[in-house]
Amino acid sequence: MEENKAAKVGPELVVLGREDFHELLEKAAITGARMGVEMYQSEASNARKKAADRRLHNTKLLLKNFRALEENAENSVFGRTQMEESASDILDDMMGLYDDDTIIDSIRRSATRTAVIIAHVRTMLKVYEDLSRQSNNDLDSRRCSVIKKLYIDRTPSSRQEIADEYFISVDTTYTDERIATRTLAALIFGVDSICMNG
Repeated sequence: MEENKAAKVGPELVVLGREDFHELLEKAAITGARMGVEMYQSEASNARKKAADRRLHNTKLLLKNFRALEENAENSVFGRTQMEESASDILDDMMGLYDDDTIIDSIRRSATRTAVIIAHVRTMLKVYEDLSRQSNNDLDSRRCSVIKKLYIDRTPSSRQEIADEYFISVDTTYTDERIATRTLAALIFGVDSICMNG
C-alpha cells in the first residue's frame, strides 16, 4: 500500500481563473523586471568603481614613474615626430592594460608619447596648484606640495623632510598624498574618475 502512495505523489495541479492567471503573470513580470534592473544597476556601479580604482591606480603609477618618464623624454635619442595621438588616447590605452610594467613601457615606446603624458601631467598639476591657491585652504596647498615634493621635483624630499617642513607627522604625509592623488586622478583622467564611495 505504501508503494501506491509513493507512486501517486507528484506535482500538484492548481487551477487558476483567467484573471488570477493574468495577475500572477503581471506580478511575476514586474518582479523579474525589478530584479533585472537592480542587477544591472549593481553591475554598472561595480564597473564604475573598478574603473575609478583603475584610474586612481594609474595616477599613482604615473606619479611614481614621473621622473623616469621625464628623463626618458628628455634624453631620448629619437626625435619627436608629429603625432596624432593625444593625452586622452594614451590615457585610454592605459586603462586597457593591467600590468604596471607594460603600462610604463607603452608610454616610453616613443619620445613623443612620453612627452605628451609628461606635458599632460604637468598641466594638470598646474591646474591643481591653481585650484589649491584659489581655495584659500592651507591643507589643499600642502597636499599639492606633498605630491610635488615626493614625485615631481627634480630632487625628491623624504616623507620625514616633508613632515618636518610642515610640522606634521609622517602618517599625515600619506593621508595628504592619498587625498591629492584622488584630486589628480580626477584632473588627469577626467571627472568620471572620481569614485562615489571615496
